[in-house]
Amino acid sequence: MMYTGRSNIKVFSCNSNPELAQAIAKNLFLSLGEAEVTKFSDGEISVKINETIRGADVYIIQSTSDPVNDNLMELLIMIDAMRRASAGRITAVMPYYGYARQDRKARARDPISAKLVANLLTTAGADRVLTMDLHCAQIQGFFDIPVDHLQGNPILTSYYREKYADQLDEFVAVSPDLGSVGRTRAFATRVDIPIAIIDKRRPKANVSEIMNIIGNVDGKRVILVDDMIDTAGTICNAAKALVERGAIEVDACCTHPVLSGPAIQRIEESPIKELVVLNTIQLPPEKKISKIKEISVAPLFADAINRIHEGISISKLFD
Repeated sequence: MMYTGRSNIKVFSCNSNPELAQAIAKNLFLSLGEAEVTKFSDGEISVKINETIRGADVYIIQSTSDPVNDNLMELLIMIDAMRRASAGRITAVMPYYGYARQDRKARARDPISAKLVANLLTTAGADRVLTMDLHCAQIQGFFDIPVDHLQGNPILTSYYREKYADQLDEFVAVSPDLGSVGRTRAFATRVDIPIAIIDKRRPKANVSEIMNIIGNVDGKRVILVDDMIDTAGTICNAAKALVERGAIEVDACCTHPVLSGPAIQRIEESPIKELVVLNTIQLPPEKKISKIKEISVAPLFADAINRIHEGISISKLFD
């Protein structure tokens, strides 16, 4: 799709993922807006917008990944700055939405932080949110402003269809837990392969115990499918369990490579042959190991931004 006639659109970046922001702007045939996001000596965040944005359709690209609170505050303060500078419309482009896992009261007196973040974004002055693969889709309902929820599945499935075009009858898509069954089923349908499910019990946070595998993986090559990988305990334990039950090769994929704590070491030591991730979170050099392959979401986000600006349906991007 060619992008033309958009003199009043401006794309800005905070500090969480400047490489992705640059790539999105390039796909839109635009330059990133001139802005500085720095810190005062006491750690408070300073934002300076160095060009006029009055009446403009503004898109601020920022994943609220580690350091989560700094990145969230950068986004909120930039939204506030844009609103006070009379921007026509402000869209928070959040490839990765932090705090999404705290979406309900799992225990008494728990916060619902995903809702709090939604309130903060709206109060700061965002008119719209563009994000990808929320941990729970119902988070869209936490907002009283439009939320465009892109999916990483089409990008991942295209990669596997192209890479294993003549070998897909050897593969099974595997859900690492019951919560990912819907996502894995959609993945399996697009690639046209069977599905299996790992039923596990999690005794405490970031610790998982494999219990049972529903489906046949014996003698199969498998692809583990998840929305995010944090400490990699779940995905690596799942890979080991699959090999123990006869899988001959294990690949894995996810949208958001959080990869905190011991994640990289666990992936290195696991049976996973290749982990395919999207670049919704910028990986530092030390996390770019040979097992990890990154695929860019820049073309998809650029297309979505163009469609929002032009008032064209975004649902076509889900096909």
